[in-house]
Amino acid sequence: MRPLLDLRHLQLIQAIIETGRITDAADKLGVTPSALSHRLREAERRLDVPLFTRMHKRLRKTPAAEYMAVVAERVLADLSRAEEDVRRMNAGVQHVVRLSVEAYSNYRWLPSFIRYLKAHEDGIDIQIMAGARSDPLTGVLNRHIDLAVMSGDIAQPGLASMPLFEDPLLYIMSPNHRLADRAFVEGKDIVGEHFITYTKVPEPDREFARLFRPTESYPKWAATVELPEAIVELVASDLGTSVLSNWALQTALAEGRIIGAQVTEEGITVPWVVVLRAEDMIAEDPIQRVAALLAEWCSLPNGGFHIV
Repeated sequence: MRPLLDLRHLQLIQAIIETGRITDAADKLGVTPSALSHRLREAERRLDVPLFTRMHKRLRKTPAAEYMAVVAERVLADLSRAEEDVRRMNAGVQHVVRLSVEAYSNYRWLPSFIRYLKAHEDGIDIQIMAGARSDPLTGVLNRHIDLAVMSGDIAQPGLASMPLFEDPLLYIMSPNHRLADRAFVEGKDIVGEHFITYTKVPEPDREFARLFRPTESYPKWAATVELPEAIVELVASDLGTSVLSNWALQTALAEGRIIGAQVTEEGITVPWVVVLRAEDMIAEDPIQRVAALLAEWCSLPNGGFHIV
């Protein structure tokens, strides 16, 4: 029987893909380049396929390496989680559920939800994985995270979702902006306005499809800033305008640093859901239990994400 790859080989594949060079990958892993080269040859011998080809002094991944990298991410994530779980068991924690929120890093709601969780479940801890917010669906599928709080309707094989709340989009501006006294804005109002967005990829039922496109009225694209909290600061300084979710803006609105107007007279409301793997959608599974409690908490009069 051909010997199997071990964790060192998986870490090697990841490191070379990330750095593109044996020397840089070796430095990242804390080994010598010669030792890493030997380990790479050993992995290729065991698999009987090349993992990398050399191109202009850099290593280029083959389809085999790309596939193994996906496997490595899952295996190493599961191992990391298992190690973390074992450490936390000594503190009375039996289960750790990893959670991320799409795009936003506003977690003012978290203490309130944790108190609610602790009142209903013992031995479950929440770990926030902020690094997964740019692509939470992949994070769930690859087991890097267990739950993703996301907007929109999620229909993807292998995933399940629970509804949390409906939330309007707001057109935000500084208090000194010419549109600051408007209850709502239409497409014609924003022509030529400096607009800051965290993505220029049009999404269905958002401002592109329902504010800009119907009237062919477009703002002037000022910048793409991936962090919504940074967008708020730029808007508050009158360096542009934006459209963001209402729930994540509560603190800045309450402080009067920005003004929010409804997007179109009818408004644009976006559903928010919690996404988990379909295989975890089992009653009393810790992941399913946290998702269900999150949905339950969002339905309470004093619960939900709209916390200042």
